[in-house]
Amino acid sequence: MSKLLNVSSSPHVRSQETTQSIMTDVVIAMLPATAFGVFQFGFHALMVLAATILACVLSEYAYEKIMDKPITIYDMSAVVTGMILALNMPADIPVWMPALGGVFAIIVVKQLYGGLGQNFMNPALAARCFLLISFAGKMSTFKLDGWSGATPLAVLKTGGQVDVAAMFVGKIPGTIGEVSVIALLIGAAYLVFKKVISLRIPVTYILTVAVFVFIFGKQDLNFVLAHICGGGLIFGAFFMATDYVTSPITPKGQIVFGILLGVLTGLFRLFGGSAEGVSYAIIISNMLVPLIEKYTLPVAFGKEGKKA
Repeated sequence: MSKLLNVSSSPHVRSQETTQSIMTDVVIAMLPATAFGVFQFGFHALMVLAATILACVLSEYAYEKIMDKPITIYDMSAVVTGMILALNMPADIPVWMPALGGVFAIIVVKQLYGGLGQNFMNPALAARCFLLISFAGKMSTFKLDGWSGATPLAVLKTGGQVDVAAMFVGKIPGTIGEVSVIALLIGAAYLVFKKVISLRIPVTYILTVAVFVFIFGKQDLNFVLAHICGGGLIFGAFFMATDYVTSPITPKGQIVFGILLGVLTGLFRLFGGSAEGVSYAIIISNMLVPLIEKYTLPVAFGKEGKKA
């Protein structure tokens, strides 16, 4: 009986990829940024990463065990959520804070909405925004080589000058995973090579930010490049905005999504009270994905469009 054909509705798509294999690729892609962050900020950064990942995995296991649901910790999605959240943390933050964020991400944003595939916004970014609201001081204090200092975007916000080359390499204050553009681009190249992500959303997002900043900020190349390399733009564009669950599946929708992300990020950075804006831009855009897909869904083959 096991050799009989399965009768099911279309589409009939076969693939060797699994959730576990995709999530494992994302983990591998984040390793360069993780390694650089630990090298740059020291042992405490590693502790933040370990505690946040552990909190996410244990929260998922405990919830599913209590609710008598299938255990899904082996699909690596909780590990990815923990890594993304930890890499968005200041290196010297008390370990319990990102661990609390991990519990919030898994229980409140992911599991209470039905688990992987049902959450309407990126769990790690939702948790980061929760921590930004709850612990604003700790979440906005950054250190480098033992000295507290403003991030390059904060310096730009006050009209100062920044070293774009240092930003590209990563010798700047910031969160654990966002500082080195080189490390992030290495990971992004891996994801593109493995066909885990396409370039539609990241490229559209980054180009929109560049155009927005050039038009409404300064018509200065150094200023535009600083906004591209600074903050969480590169990290967000390749590792968070491309989340399968919370981004559009239609090609046109992905372009619209990228433009929306870029406009919101530019608005928050240039006209908002904070120097950053990537996290809020992504979760707001996540909530608009059903609307984007509704108006960018291709007409089915053989079906006539509505007559005017």
